[in-house]
Order: sequence, then C-alpha cells, then structure tokens
Amino acid sequence: MHELGITESIVDAVLEAVEDPVITSVHLEIGRLSGVVPDAIRFCFELVADGTRLAGARLDVVEPAGRGECRSCGAEVEMDDLLARCSCGSVDLAVVAGQELRIKAVEVA
Repeated sequence: MHELGITESIVDAVLEAVEDPVITSVHLEIGRLSGVVPDAIRFCFELVADGTRLAGARLDVVEPAGRGECRSCGAEVEMDDLLARCSCGSVDLAVVAGQELRIKAVEVA
C-alpha cells in the first residue's frame, strides 16, 4: 500500500512547514486520476499522525474530477479513469486535470 508512504510524507511536510504546536486540520486535494486512494490516506493519516502534533487533527480531502483534451478533435472530456473515450471515438486524450496530490491548507489553533 503506497498510500502509507504518501501519508507519511504528507505528515512530515506539514510538521516541517508549520511550527505552531496545535494543528487542527489538514486539507488535501487528491485528483481522481492520481492513482491514490483517498480512503486509504484517511485511514493511514490517523495512524501516522498519532504521537505527533497532528494527532487528533481533522483530514479534509477534496477529489477533483479528471479532465482530458482530445488530441483528435480538441474537445474537453470528463474522465472517470485513464481509459476514457471522447465523443468523437478517439481514445487519444491528454490528461489536463485530476492527477493532483497537494496539501491545500493547514489550520492551526
């Protein structure tokens, strides 16, 4: 489960960036095409944060939809996964959104 390693990196980055001792919440953006399972991050967050200044902090995750641009006709296509098809029939899509994995904000008390 690579989400454990990702969660450890998120916790480390927040603890390094925020010196205030009480962190109340972390806001993440995990795109639907990122290959990261948000529920696994939520599960791992509590385990990894335990014993740190993030213990008890709320984790909010936003999951932006995937979008692609058709290389054949130029149309923008919503993508639920990387195996999407344009209405013109082409599967040659360039992903333009949905692969994000970012810490958007951190709240402190």
